[in-house]
Amino acid sequence: MKTIEVKDILSISGKGGLFKLVAQARNGIVVESFEDQKRHVAPATARVSSMEDIAIFTEEEDMPLGDVFYKIHQKQDGGETISHKSGNDELKSYFLEILPDYDEDRVYVSDIKKILSWYNILHKHEMLTIIEKEEEGSEEKDDEVSEEKNDKVSDKKVDKTPEKKASDKKASEKKASDKKASDKKASDKEDKNEK
Repeated sequence: MKTIEVKDILSISGKGGLFKLVAQARNGIVVESFEDQKRHVAPATARVSSMEDIAIFTEEEDMPLGDVFYKIHQKQDGGETISHKSGNDELKSYFLEILPDYDEDRVYVSDIKKILSWYNILHKHEMLTIIEKEEEGSEEKDDEVSEEKNDKVSDKKVDKTPEKKASDKKASEKKASDKKASDKKASDKEDKNEK
């Protein structure tokens, strides 16, 4: 499945537009504005949202923002979308075309405005990069395979820390003494039977 790459693209509360993550700083993060390409430090106290972490409520599963951008991109044939300043009814009906099962009770017109505005900013700066999305099932399979490998490796390797050696020795000594005791009982029985 395809999606739009939104890694390292940020929204900062109280500041218009979008920002690109440049680097980590001692007291926050260095960001670059898409609008004027100026860099500044966003303090650690700033409310920063990564596009990667944003998802839209739907009736089923939440949809990652990159997937929503991809749907808009498909509808617009790669072009710009409607203005975020359009009327509320127009915005809602447009969004219903993009995402028919979006949760109308939890996705507000203000959210739709932000999404369309962000999309148009990315379009303007030619940042709508389509990528192939990794399927979750294949990730789970990879995890299962690596777990199996780890299990096989751990089966082969026997932990021989001093504590483990000591506990192994105690266990084998206990086994031996239990065997002696049961052998003794058996021989005592035999002696009684002989008498």
